[in-house]
Amino acid sequence: MDDYLPLLFTFVLAVVFILGSIVTTKFVAPRRPTAAKSAPYESGIVPTREPPSRFPVRFYLVAMIFIIFDIEIIFLFPWAVTYRSFGGYALGIIAEFTIPFLIAFAWLISQGGLDWGPRNRRRQLEAVDVSRTSETTVRRVGLEGREEVVA
Repeated sequence: MDDYLPLLFTFVLAVVFILGSIVTTKFVAPRRPTAAKSAPYESGIVPTREPPSRFPVRFYLVAMIFIIFDIEIIFLFPWAVTYRSFGGYALGIIAEFTIPFLIAFAWLISQGGLDWGPRNRRRQLEAVDVSRTSETTVRRVGLEGREEVVA
């Protein structure tokens, strides 16, 4: 138990610091909201339009792959240092650990997750099926008995 006492003390100290910071902020911080304070700040440029409500899914795919490869590298460094002492067994284990990440990365590339910019726009235009229109793909509900509007 004596070995875990410093760890327990550090944990308690961290919790006390977090709670103390939150409570102190609630009591000490001034509360004078203004329109200028609640407006988004973009490096001194006044925003001319509302920010988009959602990021594209591609952004999240790239972010997740980035985190996964960071974790992969964190495990690869100690493995590389101790590889000679473990031999072939360590190579098999690290291959078992790495191959799913490489498969996920290959899938991301095949789905165009890393295509950005003008090249991506050309690829999207090539993938458009001209036979698909709103008339063929959107199911109209509740239009029975209505007059058809001809423009």
